[in-house]
Amino acid sequence: MTHISSTQAIPDVAIVPRHVAIIMDGNGRWATKRYLPRVAGHAKGVEAVRAVVEACIDRGIEYLTLFAFSSENWRRPAEEVSLLMRLFVTALEREVAKMHANDIRLKVVGDLSRFDANLQALIASAERRTANNTRLTVTICANYGGRWDIMQAVGKMVKLHPGTSDFSEEQLAPHLAMAYAPEPDLFIRTGGEERISNFLLWQLAYSEFYFTETYWPDFDGSQLDLAITSYRNRERRFGRTSEQLVERKKAS
Repeated sequence: MTHISSTQAIPDVAIVPRHVAIIMDGNGRWATKRYLPRVAGHAKGVEAVRAVVEACIDRGIEYLTLFAFSSENWRRPAEEVSLLMRLFVTALEREVAKMHANDIRLKVVGDLSRFDANLQALIASAERRTANNTRLTVTICANYGGRWDIMQAVGKMVKLHPGTSDFSEEQLAPHLAMAYAPEPDLFIRTGGEERISNFLLWQLAYSEFYFTETYWPDFDGSQLDLAITSYRNRERRFGRTSEQLVERKKAS
């Protein structure tokens, strides 16, 4: 199923965001602040993922998308990258059975070809095992970049329509990495930085942004509630005026 773009149609607005996307930032700084190796922060960050997944289920959120490893993160020290890959493998081995038992679907999107064969096999197995689960869809963006996503979608679209030079959003949308999910209602970045860092460039067109100084390992259900409260106080106009929103409320 391909969801309609927010630039083409006005999506429903609910009190609880249907789709939350998060850049999990600050693991290394959390560890450094405690005189621990950076990998200790990443390990603690996995625990935070577990807590936030549970919080999303409790609050009725349908989609949770997490930026775990960007295509630019390969620039980090080789030792840290290697440790992150091992942590990814361990998390898949330990968490997938629990996710399946709790009716959670797992998706991993990005250019997975750069990962070793074992990790690719674990990802494929996890996706197959949880494919029919419906309670919550958790997407892990790994070796993902927003520009990569758009370019790979363009490549698929052009291949499907040879000789065509005039394309529409509707033709591109099915080829985006997250065509199975609605666009995020709420985008959160932890760790104090205020940028989107090549994350979901197409999909965040009309998302509400929430930035927090809290490092990811300290982000939990109460922190998620602060973000949702901020989201509820936003006026989601999608190109319309405030007056139009008032008139629509009166009409309904």
